[in-house]
Amino acid sequence: MIFNYLVQNWIEIAAVILAIFYLVLAVKQNILCWICGIMSSILYFFIMHSASLYMEACLQIFYVFMGFYGWSQWKIAASNKLPFVVNTWSKSRHFSAISLILIFSFISALLLQSFSDAAFPFLDALVAWGAVVATYMVAKKLLENWIYWLVIDSISIVLFISRDLWPTAFLFTIYIVIIIIGYRSWRATLQGKNAVSA
Repeated sequence: MIFNYLVQNWIEIAAVILAIFYLVLAVKQNILCWICGIMSSILYFFIMHSASLYMEACLQIFYVFMGFYGWSQWKIAASNKLPFVVNTWSKSRHFSAISLILIFSFISALLLQSFSDAAFPFLDALVAWGAVVATYMVAKKLLENWIYWLVIDSISIVLFISRDLWPTAFLFTIYIVIIIIGYRSWRATLQGKNAVSA
């Protein structure tokens, strides 16, 4: 029975494994995280589309492009032998980012309700637009990306369970634990930078 499940769901399981590698490598500040993220996103495009989570499917295309962008950003720093520099945003930048996420989510949800059979259009859109901002924050090495991901992934767990995507829901539960580790690791890096510059 387990074997049959693995055979029927091998694409989702492969995407889950690659996604775990992405996050673990990101926590370790390893540039190979972007390769794993790109491969996982390609698989998840087909998974999300088949689950009628169309914003999530579009998000995977964005992830692929951001994977290449993140790779290039981290590669430039590595080739110039620059240290991994963690930064933060001001409260006003966060207010602007969250406002844009909510505005685009409402607009997208209205469009999805009108022109598609999307499941949970607002939550689908909220997770997608939140992930767009959070992925950009990872590429720019912003500490608060982990907080954004904590909110996004918590909502995603509910969304994926509702669509019977159990391996993916389990993945995002693991993500919650890794996110906490990632936040602490990057915060330590930031505090170390501040100590050196003080």
